[in-house]
Amino acid sequence: MADQRFKNVVNGELVDSASGETYDIVDPTSGEVYAQAPMSGAEDVDRAYAAADAAFEAWSETTPQDRGNAMLDIARAIEERIEEINAVECKDTGKPLGLTMSEEMPYASDHFKFFAGAARVLEGRSAGEYMADHTSWVRREPIGVVGQVTPWNYPLLMMIWKIAPALAGGNTIVLKPSDTTPASSTLLAEICQEFLPPGVLNVVCGDRDTGRRLVEHKTPQMVAITGSVRAGMEVAGSAAADLKRVHLELGGKAPVIVFDDADVEKAAEGIAMAGYFNAGQDCTAATRVLAGPGVHDDFVAAITEQAKSTRTGLPDDEDVLYGALNNENQLSRVTGMVDRLPDHAMVAAGGHRQGSVGYFYEPTVLAGLRQDDEQIQNEIFGPVITVQRFGDEAEALRWANGVEYGLASSVWTKDHGRAMRMSKRLDFGVVWINTHIPFISEMPHGGFKHSGYGKDLSMYGLEDYTRIKHVMSYIGA
Repeated sequence: MADQRFKNVVNGELVDSASGETYDIVDPTSGEVYAQAPMSGAEDVDRAYAAADAAFEAWSETTPQDRGNAMLDIARAIEERIEEINAVECKDTGKPLGLTMSEEMPYASDHFKFFAGAARVLEGRSAGEYMADHTSWVRREPIGVVGQVTPWNYPLLMMIWKIAPALAGGNTIVLKPSDTTPASSTLLAEICQEFLPPGVLNVVCGDRDTGRRLVEHKTPQMVAITGSVRAGMEVAGSAAADLKRVHLELGGKAPVIVFDDADVEKAAEGIAMAGYFNAGQDCTAATRVLAGPGVHDDFVAAITEQAKSTRTGLPDDEDVLYGALNNENQLSRVTGMVDRLPDHAMVAAGGHRQGSVGYFYEPTVLAGLRQDDEQIQNEIFGPVITVQRFGDEAEALRWANGVEYGLASSVWTKDHGRAMRMSKRLDFGVVWINTHIPFISEMPHGGFKHSGYGKDLSMYGLEDYTRIKHVMSYIGA
């Protein structure tokens, strides 16, 4: 039975849905209901947008220093309550407590700190006379009210990636977390209310219909989503009818290119960590390996050993690398992808659900797949690493780029020239060299093609939440 009840955060207050309707939140480690959340309808979305709209004028007039100070206060509050936040995040997602604390939680405050400073150093062209007797300059302004939708794989961090640049830019927000993971989003929103004026940040829980109402609403000037390609296309389509700005961070199918001169053991160790972390539920996960002809067999053997030594289990088990898949549908998706493996491919390790309680899946390696197989072309979004054998650099590049996604990639080689060539020609928004998956606040993250458009993190992320205005003044006598 549910022993917790989450609430929406609207206009500075914790509230139930207008109808009083709720829905169940399931613990992915047990498959049992542990909480309830508001099922927000049209009235709830209207109220949240009305609050954000009313708060915009005053918030947009605050100085970058004032906004930055508020965000630094939020960062300090996160650090003071980090144990609580981590426990809430892991309960909702099934993530390992220790690993999430060390690998995710430090960024929760750091991203706020970065954007607190970034708000104060936005730059633009200097004023100048580009026409006789006229001076021109550029104003960078907030966009307005922003609607945001976040996913279930990193509910806390993806919320922060969305709200931190939006707040720094002077915008107000209505955000909907994933229906399966509202816990840390509602907690963070509650924490933020101490430091933000009412209505600046609002969170409404609900299902896909709630999300559609949020995106299609007339009030926001911009909508931003991290989610599936399908969801992104729906958002872009509905936003087009109202000419809203759209910011999309969608799926990925990251190629991991291991050349013959790479250190096989080090590559396998790094790729296993970056492929199995968070149960492979990451759009940038290192789960599509292209291995050179001279290293392929050794790499398959090495990554298979890595899989066999990798453990999944409960959040309080300090020896696990990842926890449960997020929900029953995701377990079915991963299971189906592996069960439909074509005859020419093989399961080198794993390939089964682990246990009968919760949504755990074994660390898995698939070998012998071909470029047009669905396991290569489509996201599996689970702890499943595929390995293909390529013939030469040109084929590696062609196969790497031969998917609809363009989010992230990596190259493993000792040849600097080759690394530079590949980094230029890979059609992905991020290219790592001899590593995979590190993120830093100062550098942009975002993809091409079906992986969407717009950047998270960095000054580019902040610029995405601003608009440019040209002002010209007549200065003649």
